[in-house]
Amino acid sequence: MTLAFAGAAWAASGPGGSGPSESLFIAQVLVLIVVGRLLGEAMQRIGQPAVMGQLIAGIILGPSVFGALLPDWQHALFPASREQKAMIDAVSQLGIMLLLLLTGMETDLGLVRKVRRAAFSVSVAGVAVPFACGFALGEFLPDAMLPRPELRLITSLFLGTALSISSVKIVAMVVREMNFLRRNIGQVIVASAIIDDTIGWIIIALTFGIALHGSFEFASLAKSVVGTLVFLAVSLTIGRRLVFMAIRWANDNFVSDMPVISVILVITGVMALITNAIGVHTVLGAFVAGVLVGQSPILTRHIEEELRGLIVALFMPVFFGLAGLGADLTILANPNIALLTAGLVLIASVGKFGGAFVGGWFGGLGRAESIALGCGMNARGSTEVIVASIGLSMGALSQDLFTMIVAMAVLTTMAMPPMLRWALRRLPLTPEEAERIDRETFEAQGFIPRLERLLVGADESASGRLASRVAGLLAGARGLPVTILRLGEGRASGPVPSEAALANDVGAEAVVRKAAAVASDDPDRDPVLLDVDVTMRDADTVGQAGEIVAAEAAKGYDLLIAGLEPTLRSKGGLDARVSDVALSFSGPLALVSARGSHVDEPLRGDLNILVAVTGTEVSRRGAEVALALARAHRSQLTALFVPGAHNTKARRRRFRALRGQNEAILKDIVELGDKFGVPVRTAVRVNMSAEAAILRQARIGGHSLIVLGVSKRPGDVVSFGHVAGALLEDSDRSLVLVASGAAAS
Repeated sequence: MTLAFAGAAWAASGPGGSGPSESLFIAQVLVLIVVGRLLGEAMQRIGQPAVMGQLIAGIILGPSVFGALLPDWQHALFPASREQKAMIDAVSQLGIMLLLLLTGMETDLGLVRKVRRAAFSVSVAGVAVPFACGFALGEFLPDAMLPRPELRLITSLFLGTALSISSVKIVAMVVREMNFLRRNIGQVIVASAIIDDTIGWIIIALTFGIALHGSFEFASLAKSVVGTLVFLAVSLTIGRRLVFMAIRWANDNFVSDMPVISVILVITGVMALITNAIGVHTVLGAFVAGVLVGQSPILTRHIEEELRGLIVALFMPVFFGLAGLGADLTILANPNIALLTAGLVLIASVGKFGGAFVGGWFGGLGRAESIALGCGMNARGSTEVIVASIGLSMGALSQDLFTMIVAMAVLTTMAMPPMLRWALRRLPLTPEEAERIDRETFEAQGFIPRLERLLVGADESASGRLASRVAGLLAGARGLPVTILRLGEGRASGPVPSEAALANDVGAEAVVRKAAAVASDDPDRDPVLLDVDVTMRDADTVGQAGEIVAAEAAKGYDLLIAGLEPTLRSKGGLDARVSDVALSFSGPLALVSARGSHVDEPLRGDLNILVAVTGTEVSRRGAEVALALARAHRSQLTALFVPGAHNTKARRRRFRALRGQNEAILKDIVELGDKFGVPVRTAVRVNMSAEAAILRQARIGGHSLIVLGVSKRPGDVVSFGHVAGALLEDSDRSLVLVASGAAAS
């Protein structure tokens, strides 16, 4: 630290010290990062958000502490020259835009929809009451406190916004830390904070439009309002699809490193420029860009991880550190200003608590829940500082008002975590919440809920069409994008489709869309998600199917659904082309083989599903796929338990010895079906081999589709084990073999 200060002092006093210094700029950034990181770490260890440590770091490095103790050193490190400040201010302004991008990406519109009644009630009251208080405070402030008394309206609007807005990051951090994120009250708190943020940025954008004209003009305000509404409407409809298409195109076509990040930054910049062009602040464009990027059906976790690292490590400590530097707490030595600051904190806290409490009450929540809402919504944190910084840069806030708002943000934010923890501990878990939390915990850990993008490798055979149908059913309920690789015409290895079936045949893309439309009728489907996006790629060179799939797989897919004929070699085992495709994809694979009624009608044939389970993780993955298909098609499903021993006596002994465990396995599948909303019938057969038991149960139960979880096994030709091989040879019912990602040794 001393070396940094010494370097800064040398840079300021050395040759050319009158102009901007690169070495001084680097020293400033390093000091803000190091001190912000250390204090952020200290804050987190005592249960406070790290961003408060970064803000306090700036306060300590500014005139409040460092400047009061060692003014010469402080002025050397952070000189007042306009040219030098412009260098680090540019990083700070870019940081605001990226912070709003990240905030938008963390905005869960699905969560808002789930608890919309209570959330909107809380947000409207929680914004209106403190906004009115802040606006009234601005109208009664003495002229000496205003940067430009003739623009009192703009100052009042900023004060109202500063007092009414909440910090989504800090609210979500505390709620998540206490494992309340999936509780009803936790969802209402976070959803209300999201709506608060959104309303706040719209108000800031409109206030900026008024500020540009220097006074209230109805025509200019109408232009800003209409422009904002049109921008939001276009962004949340056409813009959502355009952003997804741009992200996918960059990911699939560029070969350089991290092309998606570049596209996201371009999208953010373009949308920020659009909002600036319509006369509102760029923060609205960056925030909406983040919302659209966060809703992209592909690569969301990957994108967020890459972006978050740079933003959290560099831009956050620089921005919040500079905000702290701009706050001179020595002004609080003035009793009048100290009293006014205390009044500001009181008005902000009481207004926010009262508004949220009343909103919760009208939203149908109980007293204890409304108290928790009032406590949770009172954290301003990073959002407050961003608003105050924008107001200061626009000339809407004086330096003293800025300092008072920063002090209010620090005090309300640090008071919120212990208050919210106290309030949440008084709310017991209800049976309905326990059931839903259990279901959502499963979804967070399950295989199907984590799928983001599907790849279909199929030819024009019945198996290829059935594979496309399976993909459409899996994709339709959740709006997953699907890419279809057309791998040749296919050569039937079983019964030849009838002429009527061929006459009514449709392409693979149409099959996916029709199946997705069936699944999308699910009442639990999230309407916020995009409709299924289907991309068709022709790859007619049969001998290179594995290479084609491998090249496409490098673009990022979570599941390959393969349907090719012939599936088997004449001498037994998988056909070489099917084996190449299976080996070319390192992730999970679903191999589809059409039999029986699905040969003639792969699109319209019935799906009466039988899934074989053994209690292993592999069989559970197969069960998840079977349940997802049954839910999407609203089909019947039977789970058949088959012991793993190889001879009849051993199977019987194992079944008797492990009867309790076997019953637990079937019970687990039934409970899994409850989470999917699918009733599950159960069956057990122990007096025959696993493959014979599956084939017998399929005939007795009239099942048309058998689903089996398997593992890839290495070799010259890939294998899925003895049972899967026997089913592929002997089954007259369609098969879906769900294989794990890695090959088994």
